[in-house]
Amino acid sequence: MDTKNATNSSELPETVQLAEQKFQSETQQRSLVPKGITIGLAVFALVLSLAGYGFRLMVGDDTGDVLRHAAVIVPAFMLGIPLFFWVGSRILNKVKGMHIEGWNAISLGYLTSCISMLWLMGTYS
Repeated sequence: MDTKNATNSSELPETVQLAEQKFQSETQQRSLVPKGITIGLAVFALVLSLAGYGFRLMVGDDTGDVLRHAAVIVPAFMLGIPLFFWVGSRILNKVKGMHIEGWNAISLGYLTSCISMLWLMGTYS
């Protein structure tokens, strides 16, 4: 058997190694969730978080009470939960060496936010 002509994986031509590195960097930088879905989830979360306040104002609740409640709830669901998931992904990336895309974490945060609001609406309806 001729072992002199056998190629080793470390002896690949330079163009093949560059193509392999490019493919690996592209697969690592890709986000699984399209940005349109994340934006759609954000809009849906905003609609859900504001949905009950118009009804409360039509029924006759005090405007100041409604606005104070909205000033706490809307940012908590629109910013707090997605930010919590994004920070968690950054921590896991640093501590555990995982590769969680920030955009995917934000998408999961908005999805969790929408599910939480729907669950709360179902509980109190």
